This record gives sequence, structure tokens and C-alpha cells, in this order.
Amino acid sequence: MTIPTRPFGNSEEHVSLLGLGGAHIGNPSAEEGIRIVHEAIDAGVTFLDNAWEYNDRESERRMGKALAREGYRSRAFLMTKDCAHDRVATHSMQKLEESLQMLQTDYLDLWQIHEVVWEEDPDRIFAPGGSAEAMLRAKEQGKVRYIGFTGHKHPDIHRRMLEQGFPWDAVQMPLNVLDAHYASFEREIVPLCQEQGIAVIGMKSNAGGHLNDTHLGIAPEDALRYAMSLPVATVVSGMTSLEVLRKNIAVADGFEPLANDERADLLLRSAPHADGAVAEPFKSSRVFEGKEGRLANGYPLSG
Repeated sequence: MTIPTRPFGNSEEHVSLLGLGGAHIGNPSAEEGIRIVHEAIDAGVTFLDNAWEYNDRESERRMGKALAREGYRSRAFLMTKDCAHDRVATHSMQKLEESLQMLQTDYLDLWQIHEVVWEEDPDRIFAPGGSAEAMLRAKEQGKVRYIGFTGHKHPDIHRRMLEQGFPWDAVQMPLNVLDAHYASFEREIVPLCQEQGIAVIGMKSNAGGHLNDTHLGIAPEDALRYAMSLPVATVVSGMTSLEVLRKNIAVADGFEPLANDERADLLLRSAPHADGAVAEPFKSSRVFEGKEGRLANGYPLSG
């Protein structure tokens, strides 16, 4: 079994093409969640995704327990996210210390600002005392090796984050066959990251499960292949069971990019369902915004 690795931006680091999503390991039992982490790493999945707020911190707890077993932390490229949604540096640093404790590690390979999806976020992050300062401070202190940000709302917000001249190492974004047609991160943000030598981290290859709602007959495996065929360092996939993990590993094992005709077929089939991002509600609504971000931005917890 050979899961390919790809360069992590302009660094000398390489990460696995398939990344393990941290949110979803909180869904099954604790035992199975930990087994998913172990089996993923044993299969060659090095990139591990997580966030302080996932499942009320249970995702970090489980991943920490999994990595505490001898030999696993050293094989993992561990990422978690800064969930200080007020975007204040002191709060970000507090969250970082809590994440390190839950993950049972003294450093992160990658720390990213989570859910940069609110119009005010870039201004808050780069304001004096904002979270951008925490990113640099944590890196200087050796608590994180690389820094980045994530978001799924609109390419314009990502663009504002990338226009600051800030030394980002990674950017995470939704990349799928629907994204290619509307408010497209693939078209608008991936090239900017390539120009700046920033690692592209793909997510939501199945549009957060909503690709299934289109009834296009595009299997999750084909959707994952589409995302992996883009110039990404890794594609983070949510895997709620060992069965799903094994299916995704089968896609990544000895991966070959889509042929031009395969890509064209997927884009032709998906185009009629992409207008207005109806099948990507994380772009067109607030459905996917987390509790912490909603509270910080005065948005209702329901709706």
C-alpha cells in the first residue's frame, strides 16, 4: 500500500495526499475514533486535521490519546485550528495551550486560524493585537512549525487574507466539482497560493455530503479523486468509520490523477447544480458556521 506524498508548499516537508478529518472522529465511539487514527497512520496517512472546538473538544482528546501510543506522534503531521473567533492574540494563545494539552504534544506541525468566514475577520485578524500576531509568536516560540488559515465562505475573504503580505505556510479551502463552477476557490485562490508558495489544503471534496443530494451519481470516491487531482498538498476527508477510512485509502493508494476526459465529464455533469452554491450551503448560508464563531459574531445558534 502506497499513499503518495506531496510537497507542503515551498517547504522541504511532504505530507500524505489523503488527510484525516478531525471533526468526524468524534462521531463514532471513542474506541473506534482512536482506531481510525491508528489505522490511518499505519496505512500512510500522515496529515491529521483537528480544531479546538470540534465536538466540544472531544476530537482533540481522542486524537491526543491515539498519538500518545508509542510511535504514532512521530509519524504524524499534526494540525489543529485556532478557534478564538474574537481574533484576539491573547485568546488565540490560550486556545493553543489548551489544544497542546488535549493533543498531548508540545508542538503542532501546523496551526491554522479556523473558519475565516465573516466579513470582518481579516480586519480583526490583522489589527494590532489580532490573531496574526499569535501565529507569529507561536512560531517563534517553537510551539508550531507552520501557520495558516481556513475558510469555506467566499474566495474574496481568502483573497483579502492573502493580500496582507503575511508569511502564510498553508491555506485550507473547499475544493470539489461544484466549487469549480461558482465562487470558485479552485479558480481564484489556488493560483494565488501557488504564486506565493503556500500549501493548498483541500476540504469538502463531497461538498460536505451535499453532492449526494444532487443525485448526479458522482460517487464520493470520484469526488475525492477530483480534489486530489488538483494542485493540492493534501485533501482532508471526514471519515466517520473504519469502513469509510478504508474506502478513502483505496482511492489514495497508488493514486493516479483524473484523465482530461474524466475531469471534463464530472464538470459537465455537475455544472447545472452549481449555480448559486445551493449544493454548497457552507458558501451560500450560515449552516456550516460553528458555535464559537456564531457566538463571537452575534449570530443565532440555530438557523
